[in-house]
Amino acid sequence: MKPMIAFTGGHHNSSLVIAKSLQKEGYPIIWIGHKFTSKGDKSLSAEYQEITREDLRFLELKAGKFYQKFNPLEWLKIVFGFFQAFVYLIKYKPKLIFSSGGYLSVPVVIIGWFLGIPSITHEQTVIAGWANKAISPFVKKILLTHESSLGNYPKEKSLVVGLPLRKELLNNRYTKKFNPKLIYISCGKQGSHTINKALFPIIPKLVEKFTVVHQTGANTLTKDSDRARRIKEKLGDYKDRYIYAPYFYNEDVATYFRSAQIVIGRAGAHSIYEMMVLQKKAILIPIPWVSHNEQYLNAKLAEKQIGCTILEEKNLTSESLFQSINDLIKKPAIKPTNKLVTDAADKIIEIIHDFLPKT
Repeated sequence: MKPMIAFTGGHHNSSLVIAKSLQKEGYPIIWIGHKFTSKGDKSLSAEYQEITREDLRFLELKAGKFYQKFNPLEWLKIVFGFFQAFVYLIKYKPKLIFSSGGYLSVPVVIIGWFLGIPSITHEQTVIAGWANKAISPFVKKILLTHESSLGNYPKEKSLVVGLPLRKELLNNRYTKKFNPKLIYISCGKQGSHTINKALFPIIPKLVEKFTVVHQTGANTLTKDSDRARRIKEKLGDYKDRYIYAPYFYNEDVATYFRSAQIVIGRAGAHSIYEMMVLQKKAILIPIPWVSHNEQYLNAKLAEKQIGCTILEEKNLTSESLFQSINDLIKKPAIKPTNKLVTDAADKIIEIIHDFLPKT
């Protein structure tokens, strides 16, 4: 039997590409991650839903965040996270850990190191994520998406490989002609209540000229999906031009992303890379409070490469969003000056094979 591999970390989209390929090769997989969308919300996370749809064993890890302000309860969660990681790794005995950064990776990788389980991590951002910096002494290999990250990690461990992309995203068969043209709003795993609040009032105006596909998020506290439903019901003859869902999955994501005239969203590393590969016009609204301001730096890269519009959250209103859409639709698309890697998944799988015991 082939050895088991444990996956963990904050960027499940790119890691899932790797996990699915290894699963097809016959490797048993466990996935250690977030079961719910956010603290206090009982909506199942996109991560949990996508992983379990692929028949991968999902293990929920309840760990605290190291970089938040001192909070005794948070520190108890940190301790519990390490204990829980220890129990999982002892029980399932994986022979390799693959991390995609994020605070959940910290207890898993460090406990793995104490137990003699080798780890590989992948950095998605243009800089160095806090978690990947923390675990870098404990991993065997640090795989990077961008050349700009090389100076942040030990050279002897680091290698630029690009970002694993979903195969559907690169397939022309998922390109569809929408009439009227498509605007696709997608804001990561949880959606964005902040962006939704600015978007909702202008949907009746947008559907007069566009088809609008909107990932609302599934948060049961904000109830944005309920508001989207009420708005759709009032659109009359235009209601078929507004398509919403808490979260879209593989083939739908590929169709909407490839077919969109404009994409609106945050500036996470994965979505930025996809936008640059597909050369998409986009309005980017970076999360202002993320570690090292990494989303703004991601957005600046996309602005330089393909001419994306950056709309900072402090300037986000319904009016500014509507104006940005009208301005961007008139601008020509820009081809990136750098050729991006699209075979990162194959490279990473080859490296993983090198660190697995031979069977």
